[in-house]
Amino acid sequence: MCLESVGGLAMHVILSKLSPLETASVACLSRSFRVWASDDSLWAQYCSHDLNITSPLGPDGNPAPSFKAAYGAWREGFSMYPWPLVIRAKRCWSRLKEWLASNFPEVLPTLRKGASEEEIEDFESTLKIKLPLPTRVLYRFCDGQDLPDELFSGSLPSSLLGIIGGYAFYDHLVNVVLLPLSQVIQDTKGIMHQLGFGSRAKYIVVAASATYSEKIFFLNCSSGQLFVGTRNLLTDKEMLPCVPDALISLIDDPKGCQQQDAMLLWLEEHGRRLQEGIIGVRKEGKIRSINLFPEQPPLCSCAITNGVKVRASAIFVPEYSNLQDESEKFVFSYSIRLSLSSDGCLINGVTFNSCQLHWRHWIIRANDAVVSDVNGEAVIGKFPLLRPGEEEFVYQSCASLSASQGSIEGSFTFVPGRLVDAKGSPFRVEVSCFPLQLPQYIF
Repeated sequence: MCLESVGGLAMHVILSKLSPLETASVACLSRSFRVWASDDSLWAQYCSHDLNITSPLGPDGNPAPSFKAAYGAWREGFSMYPWPLVIRAKRCWSRLKEWLASNFPEVLPTLRKGASEEEIEDFESTLKIKLPLPTRVLYRFCDGQDLPDELFSGSLPSSLLGIIGGYAFYDHLVNVVLLPLSQVIQDTKGIMHQLGFGSRAKYIVVAASATYSEKIFFLNCSSGQLFVGTRNLLTDKEMLPCVPDALISLIDDPKGCQQQDAMLLWLEEHGRRLQEGIIGVRKEGKIRSINLFPEQPPLCSCAITNGVKVRASAIFVPEYSNLQDESEKFVFSYSIRLSLSSDGCLINGVTFNSCQLHWRHWIIRANDAVVSDVNGEAVIGKFPLLRPGEEEFVYQSCASLSASQGSIEGSFTFVPGRLVDAKGSPFRVEVSCFPLQLPQYIF
């Protein structure tokens, strides 16, 4: 039986199982196949799967006459790159933007349109480097962030808009943004000179905190690894890799399947953590930002005692870590979130509509050895009063270890009612063990 005799509907089903390249090849067989392979619903499917676009738009954002034309425009616009790598980079950015649209839309206007090939070539010529191919494709889709002037005006912003996010403890505030190529040039020239790197150094500054707290990320354009500076960055050029070395591959693969540098892996992992709710947007006071303290187990512990709920997690703080000092080799910040059940505080069958923290007890371990056993009044100088239905009381502190992993556990002592008017005996509230660990991916 001639294949053409199966009819258009059956042929549509068959062609939908093929790749776009295979479908385009089938079109060369005959006039009937050309008609079937030009069915725009097929190309709408390819555009959705490969490029995550649901309307026929070209890479410049302008409408195309059909999905087939749109797909062709994308292939032509990125013909200098392996197509599987283009799909992967596009998918990475699409997932980030989809999450932002649903959870933190204030960031979307800060994302710049993609850089052109000419702009990237000028950038490489200016800094005398060659970007790893995956990073180059990422910049074709988005040329970093432009932050509102209010962030630099001295006034208090309504949001900290770094797409990577950050954390705060004491007076240390971090919020990391992806830099546009123009800013990469400026910062790289200034910081490389300050660090004393020679003109042949292949490091460029790709991300940094938009706050006064210095946290700087460097891409090594030769190895494809991403690094972050430690406390000894300025004195000893000390950095830590942000992605497992074993995952980085810059091999010249025509199919592009295996090419991945640290920037691509880093952004993909960040998007995964956002989508899975491991991290998210937190509002502190009136300021919203992406907060890097984990919100899900096993990195975030949770315990409820007599209606008092305690959530706890920690993050590694590279910019405060000193790899040359055993006592402060690895610095971690931890976040404690306290809240009271809507039913109030229940002790021995009696319900109280408030309780107040009086005392804390921490056991801190490096590996499995106890290195600190701390007892003291209050937390960061405060005695939080918890009431049903109120927002979590959140505070951050820090701890340093000589080992790359450890843990914290302990308890709080509360009194029912208020400290000045206790309604019953003090009771102990558990803080479940949560990890301190040098992560595979550093943000």
